[in-house]
Amino acid sequence: MKDAVARGGNGRRLGLWILCWSLVVALGLALGLWQWQRAADKRELLLRYETAPRLEAPVAAPPDGARLTLRGEYLGAETLFLDNRTHGNRLGVAALTPLRDEEGRLWLVQRGFLATGTRRETPSVATPEGSVTLSGRWQVAGDSAPLFGPNREGRRLQRITLSAWSALEGFAHAGWLHLEQGPGHLESWWTPAVLPPERHRAYAFQWWGLALAALTVMWLGGRRLVRDRSPSSLSTPAPEE
Repeated sequence: MKDAVARGGNGRRLGLWILCWSLVVALGLALGLWQWQRAADKRELLLRYETAPRLEAPVAAPPDGARLTLRGEYLGAETLFLDNRTHGNRLGVAALTPLRDEEGRLWLVQRGFLATGTRRETPSVATPEGSVTLSGRWQVAGDSAPLFGPNREGRRLQRITLSAWSALEGFAHAGWLHLEQGPGHLESWWTPAVLPPERHRAYAFQWWGLALAALTVMWLGGRRLVRDRSPSSLSTPAPEE
């Protein structure tokens, strides 16, 4: 009777052991596949940027990553600042200034990094007057991370959103130009992909290595539990006469 109870207890421990480590294995495999897919997405993104077209003040919505040339005038009084940017180990903001092109359409221009340090005073930046010719990369507005609290504090934004310029009549297209050349250009800081595909592949192999290690632990521990619940290990040796 005691042997049966002991075997039942060991059986439950074995089942729990396998279940827990199976979850760890499954998690490692899933996260590895996720990182591998992210690597593929980054490769596709970088390829799209390498082959993106060059356009001048397009009427139709430009594709993500297109190189645009715009001519018009800055609306310097409408400049806002993207908060909490870092560049070269410095803390600052990115200047965001609308541009009215020669056709009267509005474009949002991300002009570059402006170092501010930890000061929370309203940033200021000089804006060229008169007609300017600008060129840079186009980024289509897309989904962004959840925002906790208000997006706008004074003239600072936590993330770029065209609705922050609600007083204007609306922008030509849903997106913004990351300025690379032209008057009003500050320090370029933006890149289309933060982590290269190789880094995501390395993360994938790390997760798969974790899954393999977890599988090894599960197998070795499971063998011991099976051995412990065998009848020979549970029997009590007879007393010597």
